[in-house]
Amino acid sequence: MPARHLVAGSPPPAGPSLRTTVVASAAAVGAVATGTFTALVPTPGDGVNVAAAADESPMPGALSASTAALLRNPGTQAIGTLAPITAAPVTGDGFAAADQHLAMLGKAADIAQKIADQAAKAQAAAADKARLDQVIATGGLDGWIAEALRVLDLPQSYGPGVKKIILSESGGNPHAINLTDSNARRGTPSQGLMQTIPSTFRAYVAPELAGRAITDPVANITAGINYMIANYGVGTLTSGGRTNSAGDYIGY
Repeated sequence: MPARHLVAGSPPPAGPSLRTTVVASAAAVGAVATGTFTALVPTPGDGVNVAAAADESPMPGALSASTAALLRNPGTQAIGTLAPITAAPVTGDGFAAADQHLAMLGKAADIAQKIADQAAKAQAAAADKARLDQVIATGGLDGWIAEALRVLDLPQSYGPGVKKIILSESGGNPHAINLTDSNARRGTPSQGLMQTIPSTFRAYVAPELAGRAITDPVANITAGINYMIANYGVGTLTSGGRTNSAGDYIGY
């Protein structure tokens, strides 16, 4: 440090040099760099007179009063009450706790999403049921088919294929009876929407509808559907029945 920064007659500094003290202070409290000069800013209450001190020659930036006093008198208290601040170390337990907390948040989000999905499915099912109830209540061929599929716990998407078979077999008349085919000649005419003979009706009708007449629309449809699936497969049912090589409908 140049001598012009020392008060005349002051004893030489003992121990670490002024440069070492200033650098150590800067490291401890943090410093603001201005060009080639570093200014230290003490906290209030450190016992340093904060009155402005004029320097013999201008320097870049502005000196705090305590820094100016330090430069003029090495015996001045350099740091006072300032002390380095150390953060508490983060231990492995801390990281584990944070990971556990994040995992719990993730599980909570998953549960919330599942609840929302279940609610959406329940709402969709309720809407489908309401629509189906309306179709059944309206009655007619579409209503009978819808009710028969629901009794059999089959998808409503089978409806168009079933309807095509019914229209080909009976024209949609639940009381239709075929009096001209081979079954009629044997004394067991085909009857109802799906044109089943009595023995077929009894064997394939939905058990909960077994007490109904062969010409009951819903009961007859359940018997015809069960027979078609058992003998020709569900594909034949959904495609609208059996056809010949020319694509024409043939009975079952």
